[in-house]
Amino acid sequence: MSSNSICTSPERRRVLCAALLLACIGPRAQAAAADWRAMVPQAQALGGGDLTWFGLRIYRATLWSASKPFDATQPFALQLRYYRGISRQRLVDTSIDEIRRLSDAPIADATLKRWQALLMSAFVDVGEGDELIGVYLPGRGMQLYDRERLLAELDDEALARAFFDIWLNPQSRDQKLRQRLMGAQP
Repeated sequence: MSSNSICTSPERRRVLCAALLLACIGPRAQAAAADWRAMVPQAQALGGGDLTWFGLRIYRATLWSASKPFDATQPFALQLRYYRGISRQRLVDTSIDEIRRLSDAPIADATLKRWQALLMSAFVDVGEGDELIGVYLPGRGMQLYDRERLLAELDDEALARAFFDIWLNPQSRDQKLRQRLMGAQP
């Protein structure tokens, strides 16, 4: 047996350890990623599309729900897969700006500051290929996941409704994306 053989003791241990590690991590990562689906039983993709800004693709959005047509009174998930990096601060600031813009009535500054702090504690910086999945839980609030784990659970239903309105409100900034999320064909 040559010294380059896979059967040598140190080399074999490395291969076995790597195989064991993959066997343990693979199912765990799949289970963690599937956790959001447990919150939206029988989820199916209703629709999706890209958000662009001055021709630049920012993210791909997909709306998941068990009910078709879409029923905002039932749990649903909004999955965002990013085409570029965006800081957590930018995500929070943009979210708060849109929440303020879409509100029918003025939102108290104290409420906006509290929501901003909650979102800041929940969000993470994202890079190209990263995913964030927000799950709306009627009567409770929302959960935020990345591809691998639960990032935060925000027990504030008013914030959750206002947050998802960024995409689902009839006055959403990108009406074509909203329609595609709801399942309308382009």
